Amino acid sequence: MKRVTERVSNPFGMRAPGEPAVHGYGDANADFHVIGADAETHGGAETGVPFTNSLAGERLQRVLHAVGFAAEPYSDEPELDNCYLSYLHLSPGEPDDLERYLDAELRALNAHILLPVGDRPLSYVLEEYTTQARKLPHDAETLHAREVRGRGFLVVPVMEPADWEAGDEQALVDRLEALLDSDYRQTKGVATTVG
Repeated sequence: MKRVTERVSNPFGMRAPGEPAVHGYGDANADFHVIGADAETHGGAETGVPFTNSLAGERLQRVLHAVGFAAEPYSDEPELDNCYLSYLHLSPGEPDDLERYLDAELRALNAHILLPVGDRPLSYVLEEYTTQARKLPHDAETLHAREVRGRGFLVVPVMEPADWEAGDEQALVDRLEALLDSDYRQTKGVATTVG
């Protein structure tokens, strides 16, 4: 596949109306898209990189490293392969209508697997990208590391990393490794049909 861009920070050139903003970061050709809430919840206000400078970021990056997406267990500027990080809100407290930036990134990235982190991103992804919003609890802890078929995506909910207990980190590693060992790229067609 042809590379969209070599830029890793804000590779799609999004312009937020307010600053400071924490734009998407990572491999613009990624199959795996991690979606957090915002910099206040998951870190990155100081670095400008999602999931940095926070306990949530440290734990999540450790998982990304374990499955081969990140070159190091933690970095303020992680070197990512096949993984993209972004937030539901580019900056804390922005109005809900600015979720359109995430929607634009989702379309531009065209990943196969969405990993919403926490209840707010999970609820948004279930409502907007699956037909199962009414059938499933909007509870990331209950759905942690499970597969949810979406409309054109496979969704793997992630509970708040700051709240992980024994086994939660490994459950996510195991799910991601199983997906990587499968033919997950066919998820697009299967999820669209099932959804």
